[in-house]
Amino acid sequence: MISVSGLTVSRGERTLFRDLSFSLASGEALALTGANGAGKTSLLRTLAGFIRPDAGTVAFAAADPAGARANHIHWLGHLDGLKGARRARDELAFQAAWLGAGADGIAAAVDVLALEPLLDLEVRKLSAGQRRRLAFARLIATPRPIWLLDEPFAPLDARWRAALGLLMQAHLDKGGGIIAAVHDPLPLPARGLDIGAGR
Repeated sequence: MISVSGLTVSRGERTLFRDLSFSLASGEALALTGANGAGKTSLLRTLAGFIRPDAGTVAFAAADPAGARANHIHWLGHLDGLKGARRARDELAFQAAWLGAGADGIAAAVDVLALEPLLDLEVRKLSAGQRRRLAFARLIATPRPIWLLDEPFAPLDARWRAALGLLMQAHLDKGGGIIAAVHDPLPLPARGLDIGAGR
């Protein structure tokens, strides 16, 4: 699904990682590990197209890089990217519509993530875990094959970590792929990549 070759990324005057190569196959999860500042988030942002690498290539099996990033990738950053003044219902509808979801997809996401009791609340009134579930809903409402996730479980309690782990496994079982930056192990089988190991 993704092939990375000879990737070098710097922020400011500091090289985060150099000559990094790996691939992601269909049905596979890759857990990015490393100390704070090692470059996990920067690698995800590079894959998503937000950062231009100093050297190396990122290739996608599905399409050219621009087309793959526009149509085949879901990005869920450490920050949820939600507007606090909007009602949860309106924020989900806006984000899902932007990504091309229909009413059925939105309804499925609301059901799977138990969001119905939250929909009439302003986003700023939700807990961090509730906001994370709302942000995750767009991945369910608009299926895309590649998920790039930055600390996806950080604000979640044990129940929702397990539930989202099952959703991630279901995504893999359908042939999707996941690359996630984590501090704790993912609750599903995953290959590890230590970003700081090669420096």
